[in-house]
Amino acid sequence: MESIVYHADNRNIWINLRDGFPHPYLYKDGEIFIKMAKARKPETFFAIEVNSKAVGSIGFTLHDDVERISAEIGYWLGEEFWGQGITTEALKAVTRYAIKRHKLTRVYALPFEWNPASCRVLEKAGYVLEGRTRRSAIKDGKIIDQLLYAYVVTE
Repeated sequence: MESIVYHADNRNIWINLRDGFPHPYLYKDGEIFIKMAKARKPETFFAIEVNSKAVGSIGFTLHDDVERISAEIGYWLGEEFWGQGITTEALKAVTRYAIKRHKLTRVYALPFEWNPASCRVLEKAGYVLEGRTRRSAIKDGKIIDQLLYAYVVTE
């Protein structure tokens, strides 16, 4: 728990995530997240582990109704581990798992326009830029664009 809280309590991580990810990130936030992740059925949230310590997280949100063949994926990694290919490998593995386990045809992500590192991670994992959703989000008081990346199964 201490490791996840230590790495999550970083503005450089928070600025690239949805507002449901708190800042500052406190011990109680880690407890709430782990309890929620463990209770999720089916399992869709996972720790990113380095040297037996949780240093990030990756997960996907399944949809229902007509979008039940799609899922949105998101991730974060402790700043000291950036640039080592760890997130790319986790993204590849969880994308494969999500598609196989849930019979998905599409997994997508919506990084903020100011996050080129996340775009590179997505591209290295086989995701393709499909478009830009203009002025579709607000973060840190700024209205911003999101980029739409998707991994699409073409059988």
